[in-house]
Amino acid sequence: MHSKNIREKFLTFFQERGHVIIPSASLVPENDPSVLFNTAGMQPLVPYLLGETHPDGKRLVDIQKCVRTVDIDEIGDNTHLTFFEMMGNWSLGDYWKREAIEWSYELLTSKEVGFGLDPNRLYVTCFEGDTNAPKDEESAEIWKEIFQKNNISGERIYFRPKEKNWWSAGSDGPCGPDTEMFYDLTGKLNSGMTLDEYLKADHEQRVVEIWNDVFMQYLSKDGRVVGELPNKNVDTGSGFERIVAVVQGKQSIFETDLFVPIMEKIYELSESIPEHRQAERVIADHIRTSVFMISDGVTPSNTDRGYILRRLLRRAVRFADSIDLKENGLLEVAKVVQDMYKEIYSNISDEIILNILQDEETRFRKTLAQGLKEFEAGEDPFVLFSSYGFPIELTVELAKEKGKEINVEEFKEKFKKHQETSRVGSEQKFKGGLSGTGEMETKYHTATHLLHQALHDVLGDGVVQRGSNITPERTRFDFSFERKLTDEELKKVEEIVNEKIKEKLPVKKVVMKKDDALKTGAYHFFNGKYGEEVNIYYIGEDLETAYSKEFCGGPHVENIGDLGHFKITKEEASSAGIRRIRAVLE
Repeated sequence: MHSKNIREKFLTFFQERGHVIIPSASLVPENDPSVLFNTAGMQPLVPYLLGETHPDGKRLVDIQKCVRTVDIDEIGDNTHLTFFEMMGNWSLGDYWKREAIEWSYELLTSKEVGFGLDPNRLYVTCFEGDTNAPKDEESAEIWKEIFQKNNISGERIYFRPKEKNWWSAGSDGPCGPDTEMFYDLTGKLNSGMTLDEYLKADHEQRVVEIWNDVFMQYLSKDGRVVGELPNKNVDTGSGFERIVAVVQGKQSIFETDLFVPIMEKIYELSESIPEHRQAERVIADHIRTSVFMISDGVTPSNTDRGYILRRLLRRAVRFADSIDLKENGLLEVAKVVQDMYKEIYSNISDEIILNILQDEETRFRKTLAQGLKEFEAGEDPFVLFSSYGFPIELTVELAKEKGKEINVEEFKEKFKKHQETSRVGSEQKFKGGLSGTGEMETKYHTATHLLHQALHDVLGDGVVQRGSNITPERTRFDFSFERKLTDEELKKVEEIVNEKIKEKLPVKKVVMKKDDALKTGAYHFFNGKYGEEVNIYYIGEDLETAYSKEFCGGPHVENIGDLGHFKITKEEASSAGIRRIRAVLE
């Protein structure tokens, strides 16, 4: 079964069961400055899981783009990726455990409407209970019924502790048990495995997790369950690449049709020998991830998301050189990625993606030779970073090749002093909850709408939003524009925003059909996909005469008169053809 068919089967399966297909959100979290990227399928839906009404209703299904780089050193094995897609179906206070579990089983095993996996190779885990919450007997009983009904024999249900089968949105908020489905990759395991035998098979990856149903059943306070939620939610799903590998019977994700065209292009551009396998896989992963990052507005830099992107691209250059990839080879690999996904994500074909990739490779190559000389001479890793653009990880890798050791802690101390934020270059693990909706983030989010419109007023409609980052201290806004703004233009933008703030205009929201919303002229992000119904936030008394209107999920102040005085603190180049403005509210 081709990955395209797997994608379509999944979405159609749940659509036929009353779910509305919603598009993937951007890789860049819209209102959550606590994380650099969306790292899980549920992350963009947290406000709705916590009670906000979703414009598309109570049953949703999607495939969400995600990035994680905490396992970057594992890239090249059979299972790890930095970019991946998460399949998910959602019940927002609607159906509950029976429907979720029965549908999960049907999707995985049905040859007619599902993936056609062998049900005799399926195993499940449930929450074993503790002093905080009871054993999840309800889920286990549903599984017993399913196995009996389908004549599937042997012990297949294992109870596991909180660390394995419990989900929470932090110490306060929704939480609950989950049930996970595992698949025997060998086809040879005994269906009557004891718990210890199952754990051994799991550790040896003879069984792998292929699906997970999370039941947001309880409310916690200070890490303790204090009662049941009035509206219970279901979050189910799996990693798309992993499902494709299992369905296609591949031991490695790099052997699936999601990677074969990319790998074949790399083989074409270099000598393919067994010793090159890890480098080839790293290049495939890193370029694929970089293309998706750039398509969602991330540009290379020495901070935040841009640092992660720069690190991936510069690692790709190093690995490309190690296997003598032909000149402009990385661009050719990127084109394959664009071609593979252009029908799914319209913004993946943007030509600026290739321009940014080429610009970053050229910049790095200009300093690479000199930087390597300085490394050989024993130069300080921080100087290699600040003067030659060597990510510390690259320096560590070079040192390892030479049998040397790098004092990473010393580098981190210098790095903290040098950067404006202490979380640069690292991803914070997503913990759930409504991050980024405090008073100042809300004000900065609303002010960014004003800034966006003011830039259009001053520079014209050639301005296209390329990304934003909001913290309690400032807003940062990236947009397409070919030159530096003049002092007069910046002053004019600032004046327009402050004039509007003085008008004390209200901020309002309307839910509309997407086609009708587009006709209003409301700005939308990166030509991204949207659901059939969208939220438009507008600044003004009515939508038709509003000063600013954008497709957006919030949060916003009720009246812009509450924002204070808007001041632009810096305007600079973010990358080729991309400008960046930083601003504060005083």
